[in-house]
Amino acid sequence: MSWYRNTVWFVKGLREYTRGGYESASRRFNPADVEVDVAGRSFLVTGANSGIGKDTAKEIARRGGTVHLVCRNKERAEVAKEEIVTETGNQNIFLHIVDISNPKEIWKFAEKFQNEHKLNVLINNAGCMVNNRELTEDGLEKNFATNTLGTYIMTTALMPLLEKAADARVRQQVVLTEQWAKTYRNIHFSVMHPGWADTPAVRSSMPDFYERMKNSLRTEAQGADTVLWLAVSPEATKLPSGLFFQDRQPVPTHLPLAYTHSPPEDEEKLMEMLEEFSQKFKSVSPGI
Repeated sequence: MSWYRNTVWFVKGLREYTRGGYESASRRFNPADVEVDVAGRSFLVTGANSGIGKDTAKEIARRGGTVHLVCRNKERAEVAKEEIVTETGNQNIFLHIVDISNPKEIWKFAEKFQNEHKLNVLINNAGCMVNNRELTEDGLEKNFATNTLGTYIMTTALMPLLEKAADARVRQQVVLTEQWAKTYRNIHFSVMHPGWADTPAVRSSMPDFYERMKNSLRTEAQGADTVLWLAVSPEATKLPSGLFFQDRQPVPTHLPLAYTHSPPEDEEKLMEMLEEFSQKFKSVSPGI
């Protein structure tokens, strides 16, 4: 019975993450939620040169926001910036070249950014799905360095700037979101699942999955919809901080009977470990 239930939930969950799941969920969306003017507000989007990150940045730019694109590849990033400016007519698009898997680079960038800009919304979109074990120049496993430590450092380093802002918001990993929501009461934290979207990351990192599912995958815009909603909609901040979202609705962070819960002491240990790692790299960063 347990196996059967898990299989049913897996199939149901997979269907919800596809294009059909989005189309079904979008019937209850209120278009006015994202038809807002965000001129004067500053947004930072990591991994913004392609996929969901670029689409999110473009939609924010359409609404008048100042957008900071944080990207690793300068050439691709410049093409993305030009596309966003051309399509939206918004000239307030700034480009920063930072490797999110390099903690020293992140510290250096954040220190400079705080001295030169304001920030209302941080969107931690950058991530990687490396299938084979790969180490960074600092000896860190690349998925961990990018998806967890890099996100942690980017957010903690910019926290003083966010605390100064009105209606400050952050999006990132589940456990980090939950933990920080308890600590920083004047910042609204949230995390979301975009569903399975047809992005460069999915095509390159999951080729077999992509071939099987390509006709059912969400568009990049559909994958970015909830990110945009969380970033700009007044409705998003009416809900408690620290929630996990899918298609503009809070959902459980664990599937039924999935046994993926972690005890509070493990989550506290993770935060302690990340803080220890982050300070280690801060102390050796030049100019900081």
